[in-house]
Formats: sequence, C-alpha cells, structure tokens
Amino acid sequence: MIHAMDGGLWLHRHVWLGRQLVHLVSVDRTLLEAFGRDCGLLLERLQYKPLKDPRTTIRREAWHWDLGGPVYPPHDPRIIVGESASSD
Repeated sequence: MIHAMDGGLWLHRHVWLGRQLVHLVSVDRTLLEAFGRDCGLLLERLQYKPLKDPRTTIRREAWHWDLGGPVYPPHDPRIIVGESASSD
C-alpha cells in the first residue's frame, strides 16, 4: 500500500470552530493542481503547508485546498481516503 507521503492525493477530515471541513492534500503539487482543475477548484485558493512525515518526523512540502460542508470532491480512485499524514 502506498503511503500518503509518497505522493498521491488524500482527504484529511477535521472540525474547525464546530464546522466539518476537509483538506484535499498532496505532497505532489503538480498532481494536486491537475486534479483541482478537473474538479473546478480555484488555483488561487491552493494553500502551502509543510507536513511532518510520520515515518521520519521530517517536514515535507505539501499543499491543500480547504473544502467544507457538502463540498467534497467527487468519488475518484486517485484519492486515498482514510489515511492521513501528521500535521504537527
């Protein structure tokens, strides 16, 4: 099984101020941008946030879009669901 920090896309679900949100995340910016274009996400809303690789504790470059409420990307086999990387 591929680990999220090896590339690919994944969803990180969380709650912020009582509101359910999801980050669509990748350490591969090119892949994430291509997927976002396919889904109609605005590139100017893409955010940069290094993430700690839980296997090594080393921070890696990563990018995400904040999505909320029912605004989740459509089902797509390119997205890893249920696995998340540490955001410490």
